[in-house]
Amino acid sequence: MSSLPQPTVFQLYLPETGQTLAARADDTLLQTLLRAGVAWPASCRNGTCRACMGRLVQGRVRYAIEWPGLLPEEKATGCVLPCAAYPLEDVTLSGPGA
Repeated sequence: MSSLPQPTVFQLYLPETGQTLAARADDTLLQTLLRAGVAWPASCRNGTCRACMGRLVQGRVRYAIEWPGLLPEEKATGCVLPCAAYPLEDVTLSGPGA
């Protein structure tokens, strides 16, 4: 009997709290945060309301949709919408308002 391949898991580091979370490549950053009990603002969960916006300090993410709800200037300064962002590697994420 063969086992199913395990999903790739990265680290999601939150500098404000010092927490390091296991972030599956097939889960959004917001799913990882909420599963770990991190209080993170969110509303739409599809990249349009911007309530969950944080800043990607380090690492890369991918989006399953066209660039969601961010202005080019925000994207250039590292803003990310965790509700629609999937990790491509270990990431460091600063919280809303940071």
